[in-house]
Amino acid sequence: MKKSPQVNEVNEFLETASDFEDPLEVIRESLSNSYDAEASEVTFEIHSRTEGSDIIIEDDGTGMDRVALETFFDLGNSQKTDSIGYKGHGTKIFYKSERIVVETVNDGTALRATMEKPWEKLNDRVLPEYEVSEETTDLEQGTRIHIQGFKSGQGFDPTSLTYNKVHHYLKWKTIAGSTAHYFDEEDHKMEIRVKLGDEVDDTQSELRTNNRLEFPAEQLRPSTGRFPAERMCKIYPPQELTVDYDGGTTTAQVVGMIGGKAARNELPTYGKHSAQFGVWLAKDFIKVERVNEAISHDNEFLHFFFVANCQELELSANRGKIRNKSHPVYQALVEELDHFLSKVAETSWFKDYIEQRRIAELDRKAESQLSSVEERREQVQQRDSFEPTNQAEVLLALERSNTTAPEPVHAEDFQMGSDVNAMIRKDGEVWSSSLHPTLTDHFEAEKPLQSVEKIVCWDLGDRDQLQEIERSGYQGGDVIFDFAEDEIIYKNGSTSRVEIIQVEDRFQS
Repeated sequence: MKKSPQVNEVNEFLETASDFEDPLEVIRESLSNSYDAEASEVTFEIHSRTEGSDIIIEDDGTGMDRVALETFFDLGNSQKTDSIGYKGHGTKIFYKSERIVVETVNDGTALRATMEKPWEKLNDRVLPEYEVSEETTDLEQGTRIHIQGFKSGQGFDPTSLTYNKVHHYLKWKTIAGSTAHYFDEEDHKMEIRVKLGDEVDDTQSELRTNNRLEFPAEQLRPSTGRFPAERMCKIYPPQELTVDYDGGTTTAQVVGMIGGKAARNELPTYGKHSAQFGVWLAKDFIKVERVNEAISHDNEFLHFFFVANCQELELSANRGKIRNKSHPVYQALVEELDHFLSKVAETSWFKDYIEQRRIAELDRKAESQLSSVEERREQVQQRDSFEPTNQAEVLLALERSNTTAPEPVHAEDFQMGSDVNAMIRKDGEVWSSSLHPTLTDHFEAEKPLQSVEKIVCWDLGDRDQLQEIERSGYQGGDVIFDFAEDEIIYKNGSTSRVEIIQVEDRFQS
């Protein structure tokens, strides 16, 4: 007797919806659907409510007929083929809500679908149902989706969501940062508007952008001043690479740039450049995951920003990672990109760019060394009391504080220039530490928080600047400064707690 495996539908819906952990994925999935519906404009409105986030999405696309509406609610029943959403997983993030209302107009027919308490029912192991009504209409085509009581955790609350964060997410994680227009003549432009409620972010009225990644303007020659290569920038035009692998042949569409920090800052960056730049693999021309091993170790990857699109890539359910890395097509793609970028690094322009950076750095070092001894002597003679101005002096102050402070703290190791530049001994344990004159210096230097257990500083520095970091976030995560407990709480997928040791307070104690 033959038997077929059974599928628990409720568990499948529940697990698929749970795979989408970042609430901003609501925006990502909706943008792709609006683009597929040939919309020229899509708007988002997000408010924070006591029962959860209230989200309204409207576009002027072709709307949905009954079959398309069914695929919107169904799982694994998409009309797409090899594009990102062909499995029908994306819209299941909407199920994490109290209510879903879809109003859509297509070819003179208006459909309205309502689903009540989908998240509650799924967690009660009940498959939610939706009601559909239909009428003829002379309204213009388009779709309006209203998600009420969206279970976003802390993702959409006023302390974590900002226009800057949304803009960064749009351009780095969604179709708003698409490179398709460089290759596809049929690609259509879509205007994107985001309106956050004043209770979320009242710093501007709305955010406006489109679905196209635009590179900074080229500047092939160095500037004047101490940082001549900082604004240098070269755009490498779109190219289609042939990728041969064991089992077949595919293509990769590559476009990118190389540039200094000032040029990279013209892109919608958020946080540390090393977390954003390099070589991105994409599907449907939407960036998915970086593959910086395709860049030679002789070249710092953060100078590069290339996007390589390949439709042979297979993505995880939540679209956040590439899941067929063991397949020959992935390995062949990385090797082809390595070959392509090695040729880029051999161009005369890139070599000149690196040389301009090297010469300027040598000039700055020589200038600094020439005056540093006399400046240091003068500073020591003029100051009335000891106050550290650099990391080494903070280290010196920490050791001096042990003569008066009730609890000894010793530096066991110090490496200037390292992100984790000190190992300190406290309470009989050795802790990874970051050592700076002020706490704000740690964030201005874009140092990580995940890898440090203590931050040693002379004092806190600019409190207003720290408050702004709390509001806008840091390196894609949320930061809370608890000065009463002398600690930093950092949430970025997981929660880290970093102790603050103020050396000045140790002298006063």
